[in-house]
Amino acid sequence: MRLLLYNIRYATGTGAAFHLPVPGAGYLRSNPRVLEGITRFIKAADPDIVGLVEVDTGSIRTGRVNQAEVIADALGHYSTYQCKYGAGSMNALVPIMNKQANAFLAAPRVEGERFHYFDTGIKRLIIELELDDLCVFLVHLSLKFRHRHAQLRRLFELVRGARKPVIVAGDFNTFWGEHEMALFMEAAGLRSANRDGLPSYPAKRPRMELDFILHTRGIVIDSFEIPEVTWSDHRPLICDFRVPRAQRAAA
Repeated sequence: MRLLLYNIRYATGTGAAFHLPVPGAGYLRSNPRVLEGITRFIKAADPDIVGLVEVDTGSIRTGRVNQAEVIADALGHYSTYQCKYGAGSMNALVPIMNKQANAFLAAPRVEGERFHYFDTGIKRLIIELELDDLCVFLVHLSLKFRHRHAQLRRLFELVRGARKPVIVAGDFNTFWGEHEMALFMEAAGLRSANRDGLPSYPAKRPRMELDFILHTRGIVIDSFEIPEVTWSDHRPLICDFRVPRAQRAAA
């Protein structure tokens, strides 16, 4: 199977214009051309599963266009998404922010999802997609170190509680890369598909490894790449994997 992970930054684009007329102003406007480019790229990659981080599900920023559904329709996939702040958050009541989400897109033969939430941090959503042979978790962790490590503890509980092989994918905001997650990965029995520690951020000249595809030992990684794609401030991750028959039988 092929998993594609991409923080698309709400299809707001990149470059100097993003910070005009004031820093960060680009977050208030999406760019249809950018969404079209992202969609073309994802379709050409032909993934079985897509994990989207920072996707707009129909705010005034996009003219009420649900970016997850637009991309899913182009792929012929079904989509599942949720506001990343949680129902009890004040951010869920704020226009634009209440449509800021994470999403899974998957081939029609794949379904079965659950929504979990961290107890700390602003971004709290965890989406779990259960397939026949494995579970995939999608996350976007906190920018704050203390909150991020409390979130890793909760994520550890979910991984250890799974009865199938597991993939954990997302934007971990780990500014020290895999070194920051060493204890979490060891405790949860996870390995990184990115064996060489390739950076994914910022997209034009990557220096930091913020985005991860992690997996348990029951999953074999056949290939991994970070394409030179600059529609967002993050580069996408593409991972081809399989679950050996013995692992499927054990699950």
